[in-house]
Amino acid sequence: MPQTTAPHFLLLTQTHSNSDSADQGGTWRFVLEEIGSTERIEVTEHEPGLWGERLQLLAVVRGLEALEQPSRVTLITPSRFVGNGIRIGISLWKENGWQWENFDQMSPIKNCDLWRRVDQAMQFHRITCRIWDFDAPEPERSRPSARNRISFGEIQTARQLSFSGSSLSHEGLADRIKPVGQGRAFGYVPN
Repeated sequence: MPQTTAPHFLLLTQTHSNSDSADQGGTWRFVLEEIGSTERIEVTEHEPGLWGERLQLLAVVRGLEALEQPSRVTLITPSRFVGNGIRIGISLWKENGWQWENFDQMSPIKNCDLWRRVDQAMQFHRITCRIWDFDAPEPERSRPSARNRISFGEIQTARQLSFSGSSLSHEGLADRIKPVGQGRAFGYVPN
């Protein structure tokens, strides 16, 4: 586990799958930026034949593996699957030999190869995961109100405030970007 003097990075991940055909695969993207620095790494790649949870997890793995030294990482992802896996899944899966109980039978963990790479990264980096809804494909009636929805501009504002040493309390952003396991999923708080 890195010491508190380790550099602090913001890792944003995003994926997009072609809705017309799963065979065409999807695209993953990560942005890695050191807090207090203007330098950033952005990588986007298309993966034929991959979509969904594996694509989401691959974006996180590639972002974590881009770090050159033990670091503190704030991961911002739209994937509750990834967030819950990092928060509680990995420790349970390791205890059970990378398996989980499914209807009284032990079954292999889906995407185990990628989860093991995340676990390896967690041996060097301290990772905090937050869920953020980039563009949820939910019906309009179930979407959060405009007041509770977090825009990319607000994330940028929060990032700039953290660079200047200010808190995320600006415009209530700290209340709307939740760590996994607090509030509602996707980083918003209902009215």
